[in-house]
Amino acid sequence: MRKLVFLLFPILFFGCTPQQINDTLNTVLSGTSGLSSDQIGNGLKEALRIGAQAGANELSAPGGYFDDLAYRILLPEEVRKVTDRLQGVPGFANLEEVIIKKINQGAEDAAQKAAPIFVSAIKQMTIQDALGILKGDRNAATQYLQRTTSQNLYNEFSPVISTSLDKFDAQKIWEDAANAYNNFPLTRQPVNTNLADHVTQKALEGLFSKVAVKEEDIRQNVSSRTSELLRKVFALQDGE
Repeated sequence: MRKLVFLLFPILFFGCTPQQINDTLNTVLSGTSGLSSDQIGNGLKEALRIGAQAGANELSAPGGYFDDLAYRILLPEEVRKVTDRLQGVPGFANLEEVIIKKINQGAEDAAQKAAPIFVSAIKQMTIQDALGILKGDRNAATQYLQRTTSQNLYNEFSPVISTSLDKFDAQKIWEDAANAYNNFPLTRQPVNTNLADHVTQKALEGLFSKVAVKEEDIRQNVSSRTSELLRKVFALQDGE
């Protein structure tokens, strides 16, 4: 019955005003779960806030990206060609190791900006969004955050990462290496001396991956549902 109700949502909502949708949801859900649509929405927002903030906090800690191989940001293939070729050049020993350490420090710096952006997006979540997340894929909440925050996160991360790369001398080290490579007599394809975009994209990939892990934990493990409201709301998912 519960699954049938959720499958019928598009029909129930067709041509309805937001208030009518809310009234309909409250009527249907109170009869199937004892929870109003507002309670379900608040429970999903709480779960999403917990997962998003925890993910951002873990990655923004020292070593959050670098110390975990699942999230460590590596150099793009064309950059590795440069570091390999420069290994024997004085002043560029262990170049790849040095740059990787520094770009991950830059990403950790930038991740501190993520939590407020996530919280702002979560506050804008509608009841329909929340119900879609509850009955959606195991990473539906993460997908919602990707849709609603990716551009804002990029806009916030990019300048912070650029500043952080300078702070940790990563950009200068890379520019020196790239220029040395580009000046080799036999170099056919010069490499880009700007690492910021690559690091920003990879930092965001890691961030959403971490949030997805937190979401999965709340969905799968009752012990991770740290409030009575969370336990009630996700019991709807468990009983689908």
